[in-house]
Amino acid sequence: MSWYVYVLRCGDGSLYTGITDDVDRRLAAHRAGKGAKYTRGRGPLELAYVERQPDRPSALRREMAVKKLSRAAKEALIAGEEGKRVKPGAP
Repeated sequence: MSWYVYVLRCGDGSLYTGITDDVDRRLAAHRAGKGAKYTRGRGPLELAYVERQPDRPSALRREMAVKKLSRAAKEALIAGEEGKRVKPGAP
C-alpha cells in the first residue's frame, strides 16, 4: 500500500505538511474540521503538493524532511517537482 506526503496551502497563506494513505479522504477530513488542529479555521484549504512513498516509514521520514525545509524551499518543491506529483488515488 502506498502512502503519500502532502502539502496544503491554507487560506492564511501558511503551509501544512502531513502524510496519509488516502489523500482524498484526508483532505475531506481537514476541510470538515476533523483533520489536524492546525488546519482548523485556516480554510479554504488547497492541496498544493502530493508525493507518493512506498510505505508509512518512508512517508514519515519524507514528511520530517519536508517540514524542516524553509518556506522558500517548500515553495520551490511545490512549483518545481513535477515528476514527483501524483494524482490522488493513482497507483
